[in-house]
Amino acid sequence: MKILCIGEALIDMICTDTGKSLSEGNNFLKKPGGAPTNVAAAIAALGGKVELATKVGNDPFGKQLIQVMQEFGVSTRWMLADDTHFTTFAFVSLMEDGERDFVFNRGADGQLSREEVDAIDLEEVSIIHFGSATGFLPGPLQAAYQSLLQKALQKNIFISFDPNYRHLLFPNDTQTFIDQSWNFLKACHFFKLSDEEAMLITGAITVNDAAAILLEKTTAVFTITLGKEGTLFGFEGKTTIIPSIPVKPVDTTGAGDAFVGAVLYQLCDKTLNAIQSLSLAEWNRIITNGNKAGARTCEYLGAMEAFKHLNNEIFQ
Repeated sequence: MKILCIGEALIDMICTDTGKSLSEGNNFLKKPGGAPTNVAAAIAALGGKVELATKVGNDPFGKQLIQVMQEFGVSTRWMLADDTHFTTFAFVSLMEDGERDFVFNRGADGQLSREEVDAIDLEEVSIIHFGSATGFLPGPLQAAYQSLLQKALQKNIFISFDPNYRHLLFPNDTQTFIDQSWNFLKACHFFKLSDEEAMLITGAITVNDAAAILLEKTTAVFTITLGKEGTLFGFEGKTTIIPSIPVKPVDTTGAGDAFVGAVLYQLCDKTLNAIQSLSLAEWNRIITNGNKAGARTCEYLGAMEAFKHLNNEIFQ
């Protein structure tokens, strides 16, 4: 069985001029990215069978993204090249006050259509992972997301969700993001939120209050990542904290995606009924291994570089 990840594939252009705004910076580092792209790469690095459904431009950057995924062992059959839209770019610079100067130049990834996604054969797919807030932006991808969610429910496929909220994508319409997130939270079997996302989506003031609301309103197994404090784990009406793995972090980029990838990798050979029958102890081991993958990722500069050092031996 295999995992299908759907969402954005993009190029991150990271300004390496410390403290400079995008308009002031002159030097940029090009990095393949996109949350579901990262998750797919992590799953493949661990040895899992995974496909990525996304759209890139028929340009050098789109070709690079396809090549990088192929090198990890990700099936790129559904990484479609668009002749009329350029590959999506995200330009990021870290300012001296710690704030990010961010420009999102959306291109081909938002053009993945419902018809294209409906053509994907789901017979051998055991897990579908929805991994990007860009799927909630207006455009063809939004309809494709909703259609695939309904097909997954009809076919009893395990559904995973990570909203990957970015404030600058929803500067004036946060409620749209919240409403669409609840649609997936109530439908999925597993979801991962950051502490910021948990409080934003629930309207709670504390993480514990957010977790209580999520336990009440959803039936999914869920995690709320807390950085060095560990991972809050929600299961069968209760929560527990699973400690993080101590590391000296070099770069935290992609750590959450590695965590999700590791969790899904450990579930991919199980049926939906088997996953729903997992015990608390079994889930604790799965989440602990996810924490190990996230920690390993923090030890290297750049998500894709870090994933080259992922393998299932880290679970020992």
